[in-house]
Amino acid sequence: MSVTPHPPLSASLVDLRLRFAKVPREDFTPENRPYQRADVALHCGDLTDGSKLDEFRSTLKMLESIDAPLKLIIAGNHDFTMDNAAFEAKVAEVVPPLDPELVAREYGVLGQARQLFDDAKTRGIVFLDEGTNRFRLENGAILTIYASPYTPSLGCSWGFQYHQNRGWHFDIQDGTDIVMTHGPPRGVMDYTYGRERAGCPDLFAAVASARPRIHCFGHIHEGWGAKLVTWKDSNDGGDSSESATDKKPPLSRFTAFDNEKSPVIEKLAGLRKSTLDFEEMAQEKRVKLERLSQSRCAITSHCTHDEYPLQVGRQTLFVNASIMGGEEFVQRPWLVDIELPKRAEI
Repeated sequence: MSVTPHPPLSASLVDLRLRFAKVPREDFTPENRPYQRADVALHCGDLTDGSKLDEFRSTLKMLESIDAPLKLIIAGNHDFTMDNAAFEAKVAEVVPPLDPELVAREYGVLGQARQLFDDAKTRGIVFLDEGTNRFRLENGAILTIYASPYTPSLGCSWGFQYHQNRGWHFDIQDGTDIVMTHGPPRGVMDYTYGRERAGCPDLFAAVASARPRIHCFGHIHEGWGAKLVTWKDSNDGGDSSESATDKKPPLSRFTAFDNEKSPVIEKLAGLRKSTLDFEEMAQEKRVKLERLSQSRCAITSHCTHDEYPLQVGRQTLFVNASIMGGEEFVQRPWLVDIELPKRAEI
């Protein structure tokens, strides 16, 4: 994805859903990487498939190849060695016990994977823990970004997960420009292949309250796409003091979105072949795929003179940037242009 301040700022929203073995898979080989320069590159987690040290090193090499002076990244549930408690739990559950030397050689010791990224900070690669950060970009704009790697789980020992029945508090401040999470909010590009909603309702409520310019995420590969959402004037979900008869419905896409004013920018259904496609529709999909292949990314712009200029406080651009290779085509990263104001201080 990409962002544009005054003057244009581009932030390349890249959930490089990279699956590494020893070398990158075809999902993101050099011939598939975007060549456009961006002000910021964002990686929404799952830096690896199996959290091995060689995978992290391959990811760092790939990140260095992206043409952006600042690269902001978070972990995902597959990066469990970044989560010390999850790492220890995953090793402890193996029967018979693993050889500690083998674990150290393949996965590292506690903190070793994280150190690889801390050492890369001088090269413009910044690993973000959960919370809010502010960055002054080379073009003078100041970017405020909230990051969180946490996703709901049913108890599996992956990294950065919480039990969905207990929920999670996403402390997104007012005035946040971009929310970058590993997982999606409930009801927004979060359908699994089993047609189940996998997003987090707590995350949805936090984003609906803060109304950032952009919310980018990954995790649910089949949800790839982008949608410019217009919020309804009132997003109050009610409180516990209301009576049963007065209580408002819980905050959700049904109560918070103005769907008639919320265009879908792109989704996988608009690219995949279908037996129900008319020839005109099939040709339109072929043209889109050719355009994506040539640009190596999905491009959308929401500046003042564009077809859909972003209305700050009234709209949020949701982007599922899950990169993944497939038999039909490669799910591309996003390049998004938006406008950010210049500020004197961070």
